[in-house]
Amino acid sequence: MENKQPKVINKAGTTKLTDEAVAAKEAKAEREFRGRRRDNRRNRRAADEGKKEFDTVNISINRVSRTVAGGRRMRFQALVAIGNHKNKVGVGMAKGNDVTSAVQKAERRAKKNMITINMNGDTICHEVETKVTGANVLMKPAAPGTGIIAGGVVRSIIGLTGIKDLISKSLGSTNKANIAYAVMEGLKQQVPRSEWNGAKKAAPKAEKSAKKEDK
Repeated sequence: MENKQPKVINKAGTTKLTDEAVAAKEAKAEREFRGRRRDNRRNRRAADEGKKEFDTVNISINRVSRTVAGGRRMRFQALVAIGNHKNKVGVGMAKGNDVTSAVQKAERRAKKNMITINMNGDTICHEVETKVTGANVLMKPAAPGTGIIAGGVVRSIIGLTGIKDLISKSLGSTNKANIAYAVMEGLKQQVPRSEWNGAKKAAPKAEKSAKKEDK
């Protein structure tokens, strides 16, 4: 019988396997890799079948500290936006002992703060300028094909809605949280064209037919 025991080839204790042992080890590793790849495919299929209703974007993750009796306590702060790429969007901010817990808390708050926005086709209904503390955000409707002309925070939030054409400018503070809340306030203030002052209201069809008969 062949001796399949490892052979010591130097004083440092480095070992060398026989060719048969190396081949068996490679075959075992290949079988494990194929099994993992098969499992990944199954997991990917299951994930595609149960797609999330809302998409999430992490706008910012910061490390914050708090001075307590024993010294400083380090935590993480996450600012998250969620939306369904249609007319629902929300923003939430939360702290946690690690990044994962902070993001999860922020997602839950964003869902609680979710709003339904009014749109005019693929853009907003009218121009709006909102101010939250030091942040001042101006948003204007744009012609079809313009795209989203906006900075990082505004683009992240608008990208989670169905708005495809928008012109925006941040005029005040660069604080990401304040800009995010200013954008949400501007979207909340959108009024449909049919509710504008002086807008012509379409007469019901029954009234139109009755007028024709009277004539």
